[in-house]
Amino acid sequence: MAATTGPDTTVPVKHVPADIFDDEDVSPVEEVRLTVTNTDDPTLPVWTFRMWFLGIFSCALLSFLNQFFSYRTEQLIITQITVQVATLPIGHFMAKTLPTTQFRLPGFSSRLFSLNPGPFNIKEHVLISIFANAGSAFGSGSAYAVGIVIIIKAFYHRNISFLASWLLIITTQVLGYGWAGLLRKYVVEPAHMWWPSALVQVALFRALHEKDKQRMSRAKFFVIALICSFSWYAVPGYLFSTLTNISWVCWIFSKSVTAQQIGSGMRGLGLGAFTLDWSAVASFLLSPLICPFFAIANVFAGYALIIYIVMPVAYWGLDLYGAHKFPIFSSHLFTAEGQVYNISAIVNKKFELDLARYQEQGRIHLSMFFALTYGFGFATIASTLTHVAFFYGREIYERYRASYKGKEDIHTRLMRRYKDIPSWWFYLLLAVTLAASLVLCIFLNNQVQMPWWGLLFAAAMAFTFTLPISIITATTNQTPGLNIITEYVMGVILPGRPIANVCFKTYGFMSMAQAVSFLNDFKLGHYMKIPPRSMFLVQFIGTVLAGTINLAVAWWLLNSIENICQDELLPPNSPWTCPGDRVFFDASVIWGLVGPKRIFGRHGNYASMNWFFLGGAVGPIIVWLMHKAFPKQSWIPLINLPVLLGATGMMPAATPLNYNSWVIIGTIFNFFIFRYRKQWWQRYNYILSAALDAGVAFMGVLLYFSLGVEDKSLTWWGTKGEHCELATCPTAKGIVVDGCPLK
Repeated sequence: MAATTGPDTTVPVKHVPADIFDDEDVSPVEEVRLTVTNTDDPTLPVWTFRMWFLGIFSCALLSFLNQFFSYRTEQLIITQITVQVATLPIGHFMAKTLPTTQFRLPGFSSRLFSLNPGPFNIKEHVLISIFANAGSAFGSGSAYAVGIVIIIKAFYHRNISFLASWLLIITTQVLGYGWAGLLRKYVVEPAHMWWPSALVQVALFRALHEKDKQRMSRAKFFVIALICSFSWYAVPGYLFSTLTNISWVCWIFSKSVTAQQIGSGMRGLGLGAFTLDWSAVASFLLSPLICPFFAIANVFAGYALIIYIVMPVAYWGLDLYGAHKFPIFSSHLFTAEGQVYNISAIVNKKFELDLARYQEQGRIHLSMFFALTYGFGFATIASTLTHVAFFYGREIYERYRASYKGKEDIHTRLMRRYKDIPSWWFYLLLAVTLAASLVLCIFLNNQVQMPWWGLLFAAAMAFTFTLPISIITATTNQTPGLNIITEYVMGVILPGRPIANVCFKTYGFMSMAQAVSFLNDFKLGHYMKIPPRSMFLVQFIGTVLAGTINLAVAWWLLNSIENICQDELLPPNSPWTCPGDRVFFDASVIWGLVGPKRIFGRHGNYASMNWFFLGGAVGPIIVWLMHKAFPKQSWIPLINLPVLLGATGMMPAATPLNYNSWVIIGTIFNFFIFRYRKQWWQRYNYILSAALDAGVAFMGVLLYFSLGVEDKSLTWWGTKGEHCELATCPTAKGIVVDGCPLK
């Protein structure tokens, strides 16, 4: 319901053409000037019955579907964009059919309300999409802490109560909102903190709501592109799935282990591998069309350095850490003989490490790539701090001193019309969430293993990193994670307790991630001129609802599908393999059960990886000194080492196949088309990105519920994967693995 307002018309505030640059009237960022309008109508109703109904329904539906699909081998994430498209005609239908009768509610006798205050407007639509996406940081589709419940029940075969699970999920999702709200003036209000991903949403909202007199309007272009994406996904999604991972090197060298290690896009270095499936392009790094080119260049530089220089030298040149005994690209854990490690054998009845059984089976070994992933993860965390300190330190300090006195762009000035959120809202939310988290750690400690001081330490780490990581995300669209450093720290302090470790990681990493997601949504609201208090309430309520539904779906599937997530026990071609949760489980073993001292310390094989911390910390300082020495070289400050070193942070579960196509498509659109066809890019680039995502999501849902549920599948050469079976084989002599040739 909404209070009645004036007529639904747009009131221009002050509009200056984008090509006439004036700091007072336009954003200093070109992409923002090309995408965001400098107008606002503060009379548009946002607190409407339509918004609440469609927002709650969309949030519930997306939470159910994304949690349901998260267990599948080929995970499908239904994005916020799908909701934007689907709710538009429903919103217009409700505006035409709901009664317009005005009435008063008890306690609001001075205000009139109506179920239908006028035409369905763009601000309602923005709040609905934010409602639907609440609780889904980094585009993951579901609450991160659900992974803890999954590994306890499906991998460790232990129990955790529904209450403890719910408290864990809700508190980890909401904790970061408290301090994120207090950081808004540093990473939302400044014009140069432009949050590229928010511009995709702005472009799509404008295309769906604004009238376009061009021959090819943006709305028409969106519909055409969506239909094409929807229709095409039936081919790689069902009819010819090999098009998802085209690794032609494996087809040519069908009997060569080395060639398949080089050419496999899923289990090797992916040389020449590519995809014709948009879901593979955008599944882990999100759409390449929304990432600025300098960030794409940094990702490519880091990816090429790690995959095509460091990896070949370490594996074939040095045989580092006995790399030949293991697959070149794998997230599994191995014995010294190259066999998959039996984790269940080293867990005792107290859910802790059985040291005698561990010593009997021997040290844990990692694939070469998995080991390097951790090393570069160490470097990424260290470089994040020094990069922000040297490149943004003075600016943050001046912003802190100036506070609200700094110069404001047009969008910040327009937002001053609306009541801001009182700081005590955020302090109260932070206090209540910390109190609930302490209850979990103190009174339900037997289920989560984490001591109360671990919670406070994790929260302090997350708070420390939220500002620098928000700045990197706001300017590059790449978000370094805290998962590795939080795992490492807790593993050193409290080894032998896997669930304590993943809980510490989740409180430390996820509260930061949710804070960044919260700030990103606030920037979208900033661009779209949404009242801040409405934004806050929608995000908070949506997060609690989404987390509750995520847990309910997980609980249902974990108790109804036999051997879920157990690859070796499932029937052939079963989709319930949980690849993301497998990585989560392996991490709990490395950092929690066994502990970093036995893997990255003097008792382990990978102690030298700790030098990456030093290299990561020093790298940005060198770049900064180069920039000071050669100030006329404009390309030097574009070297963003947190992005470059963290380029492969999503691998695994992401693979070289995903990166190859992501870099190529991103370069085409955000370098060549942006430079040489800027007018086309301005009108259609973000619209195309939204249409491709939506088309894949709609067809993916249709395929599953029409064919997947009935287990109707095609079996021929084009549906048997990338045909690189030998890519997972070791190359050391004397190591025997089923399905691999003897050396």
